[in-house]
Amino acid sequence: MRKLIGLGTAAFLFLFLLSTHAIAQEKGGGHPEVGGGHIPAHGPAPYKGTPHPATPDRRYDQKPGHPNAPHVEAKGDHWVGHDTGPNDPHYHLDHPWEHGHFPGGIGRAHVWHLAGGGPSRFWFGGFYFSVAPYDVIFCSDWLWGSDEIIIYDDPDHIGWYLAYNVRLGTYVHVMYLGA
Repeated sequence: MRKLIGLGTAAFLFLFLLSTHAIAQEKGGGHPEVGGGHIPAHGPAPYKGTPHPATPDRRYDQKPGHPNAPHVEAKGDHWVGHDTGPNDPHYHLDHPWEHGHFPGGIGRAHVWHLAGGGPSRFWFGGFYFSVAPYDVIFCSDWLWGSDEIIIYDDPDHIGWYLAYNVRLGTYVHVMYLGA
């Protein structure tokens, strides 16, 4: 009988540890300073320094465990990678706001759940967006049918918003396509 109880306890502990590992992976795992449910209090401020050149070999993971993608550090809500300035050609649009302005809620009080699609066209709450071509590489690990995102205004790139992924702590430039 003792062996049976001991075996049951060991099996329970094993399953418990396995489930907590799975939950940590779903929440984002990774570095505690990025993602994992943190929601920035505000979007980035307009960039005032010398623009950082946007090159294909740019690295965003300055600290061990941080993602190699534009992200927000939980401590201080620092928007890593939002430093290319308003003249970045990757985000130039000939017709900004071509589909109008996003009429839904913007900022930390408005958590949206992705409902499908992919980088070229995704949706939530009846609203449609697309990821900037230059940023597609940065959202390859997004869960397009379930991740929570927050939309923030982009103060530097007219016609773009920033979609922040709550699970991962990363963000990309997105264009509103309409409802």
